[in-house]
Amino acid sequence: MSKKVSRRQFMSYTLMGVGGFMASGMLMPMVRFAIDPVLQKKDEGDFIMTPQKVDELTEMPVRVDFTIKDRKDAWYKSDVSNTAWVYKNGDAVIALSPVCKHLGCTVNWGGDEKHPDQFFCPCHAGRYMKNGDNVQGTPPLGPLDEFDVKVEDGFVYLGKTKPNTLV
Repeated sequence: MSKKVSRRQFMSYTLMGVGGFMASGMLMPMVRFAIDPVLQKKDEGDFIMTPQKVDELTEMPVRVDFTIKDRKDAWYKSDVSNTAWVYKNGDAVIALSPVCKHLGCTVNWGGDEKHPDQFFCPCHAGRYMKNGDNVQGTPPLGPLDEFDVKVEDGFVYLGKTKPNTLV
């Protein structure tokens, strides 16, 4: 025995089906828009070439400016400028982040006349030793971050920052 569908049920099923199809057509682009950055391939492990030659490095930290080309932030690509303090410690090349751990200001090497062999943060008189360790009694609560470093073809390549391993 077959059940007959009334006109009212047929119209109800048809309208719900068409409405569901239209709703999914509107929602799918929004869902794709929201999850697209998660699906993108990450290039976080890449090293960036700097203009600094390894042969020119000494035990005195030098400021090295470098640019990350076509950095992708969700859907926006841009070139991002960055800085590192780079020096030699024996045969090892050390690169420290210039971002103070207190409030994120930029530290300078020898910026304080009283302490010319330390990094100095002018925002709140924070000081760091050459290896990035914070001087006790000054505002920073932790050491400067360290960059991953690679030497290739005589130039310094910098990777992402990591917690300081020198202290």
